[in-house]
Amino acid sequence: MGGFARFLFGRPARRRWIHLILGGALAMPYVLLAELLVGPTLGAHYAFGSFSLQVVAFAVGLPLAALTSLFPLTRPMCVAAARALCDVDGERLADGPARGGDARGRTAAWFALHLGLGGVVAGMSLAVPPFAAVLIALPAFVVTRDSRLGFPEFLDETWALVLAPVAGVVTLVALAACAALAGRLLAHWAPALLGPSPEERLAAAEARAEDLAVRNRLARELHDSVGHALSAVTLQASAARRVLDTDPRFVREALAAIEETTRRTVGELDAVLRVLRDTEASAGDDDTSRTAPVPALAPAPTLATDLDGLLHRTRAGGTDVTATVTCDTASLSPPVSREAYRIVQEGLSNALRHTDGRGDVTVRIGTAGTHLEIILENPLHHDAPPRTPPRPGGGHGLRGVADRARLLGGTAEAGPVDSTWRLHVRLPLEAPV
Repeated sequence: MGGFARFLFGRPARRRWIHLILGGALAMPYVLLAELLVGPTLGAHYAFGSFSLQVVAFAVGLPLAALTSLFPLTRPMCVAAARALCDVDGERLADGPARGGDARGRTAAWFALHLGLGGVVAGMSLAVPPFAAVLIALPAFVVTRDSRLGFPEFLDETWALVLAPVAGVVTLVALAACAALAGRLLAHWAPALLGPSPEERLAAAEARAEDLAVRNRLARELHDSVGHALSAVTLQASAARRVLDTDPRFVREALAAIEETTRRTVGELDAVLRVLRDTEASAGDDDTSRTAPVPALAPAPTLATDLDGLLHRTRAGGTDVTATVTCDTASLSPPVSREAYRIVQEGLSNALRHTDGRGDVTVRIGTAGTHLEIILENPLHHDAPPRTPPRPGGGHGLRGVADRARLLGGTAEAGPVDSTWRLHVRLPLEAPV
């Protein structure tokens, strides 16, 4: 009994009832227009007084409503109402104006169905409650049977007075059942008629893939930038602490490098966080798109403009870095220059983690045919006791280097060669389109 009551009068049923009444209200202009057209056509000068003409006008008004539903804003309005009042999973409904004949046709079918069922339920909601109230209150008016109220004569019978309140209650329950069934029917058909078309699903999947690709790039940028900064700053601070009393000049240079490294890294982190905040804000403000586009990233450092600063900050930690550049880095394409910088940055971070600032690092950058070659080498200390790496949790950087090289159509190899650790990366000079 409780389940039946929830089916008739629960929160979803009440909201769907409101949705149906809104559909009836939207149907009124179309019905009135159809009555003005139907009356003269059928030779009736006053169509509003004939129930049969009103039924015909209602049937004519629904196709008129379907035609007007072809306007672009109809589907967003219908989807918003269905999400708010029909208790339908919003992810199963489309967003934005209907594109293409299939989407427009389904929107027209939904609009006509909503207005048709809504018109019937709204008319019943206006007519049935007063009629039921009269039936329920009829025994109270038994003294007026002989008055001018004009009750039918059979109401003089005792059985009629007894059954009238029961009939009134049954009529109200029947009204609630009709409204609940009609609301359930609309909720069932909403995903099929207001759902996205195959083209819209494909566009949404492509937008999500693009969003995921940009977010993956953000993750790589954060890992490489912040990870290198933490490794460099840790070594710089450690080196400054060891010579604090004997080499004040080196300490000042190390502190200046720490300041520059942290300021630069915080700036890059702020840029990434700003992108994420702008993305979330645009997704929250734009109700016509479930997938908001990710704004463009701030300009990333490149090999041509930022390599010298990277080497300087690394040397400030006490690591001897020998760099040999035999190509014109300014002539590299922006994608290759940007990814090459990140590869060198992660290679230096990896060298710092393995040498703890105790060995020399050699960086060679040049061209070989149609490829840019990047080679980083640092000595392996087999006889030295293991040391705590400057940054815990490492191990993903070389994988990121391989991913960057693969995305550009290049290769990356890392491992021990004789007594050194070598990172060898080859990138095509022209990034693939």
